[in-house]
Amino acid sequence: MKAIILAGGKGTRLREVIQDIPKPMALVDGKPFLEYLILQLKKWKVDEVVLSVGYKREIIKNYFGNGNKLGLSITYSEENEPLGTGGALKKAASMIQESHFIVMNGDSICPVDFHQFYTFHIQKGGILSMVITRPLPENSYGVVEVNSENRILAFLEKVNSRKESFINAGIYIAERRIFDHMPAKNSFSLEYDLFPKILPLGCYGLQTVSQVIDIGTPERYVKALRKLSNISSQ
Repeated sequence: MKAIILAGGKGTRLREVIQDIPKPMALVDGKPFLEYLILQLKKWKVDEVVLSVGYKREIIKNYFGNGNKLGLSITYSEENEPLGTGGALKKAASMIQESHFIVMNGDSICPVDFHQFYTFHIQKGGILSMVITRPLPENSYGVVEVNSENRILAFLEKVNSRKESFINAGIYIAERRIFDHMPAKNSFSLEYDLFPKILPLGCYGLQTVSQVIDIGTPERYVKALRKLSNISSQ
């Protein structure tokens, strides 16, 4: 199965702790954060990765090349202006011929068994499956509301984390027909402009006990430095 990693982020909020580089290239234990995501996919036998790149994309392309040094194939979908998570995925549509594919955010990681996730997606038969997990108590997140069958009922605004809440971990398996339901505009958000629209078509959440580690702010980046070496060795 092919995977798309949305790696076009500029990382403005990280400027005080990293150089002027694309956010997914922030170093964690000597390696770009993005490399951990790619190696996680490789662990689960994903051998084709599309990197959706934008800001200073040559840094990413020069580092990863065609993927040979990591033992898989890497190609690039390039945006000349910020398109948002939805616009970036839409631009990569021509590179996806498979009936279903993985999508990952390029600035967060959450350990997941992709074999289990794939089986879950096929069994549910929906247009989209996402990994969901519990929020950390010190942060606020948008909440994913699910029923007893793990079907997603609603996406709620950011609230202080609650014990019973689930959050989107930024890892998806989508059917290719998802492209038929994208907005006509080029720049848009998956989370706000697309996912709520396709709920009637069947969206499901696979629950995991793993925590999301993201590098969106300096504070979270520092935490990633401490935690990610443990994840990469699992």
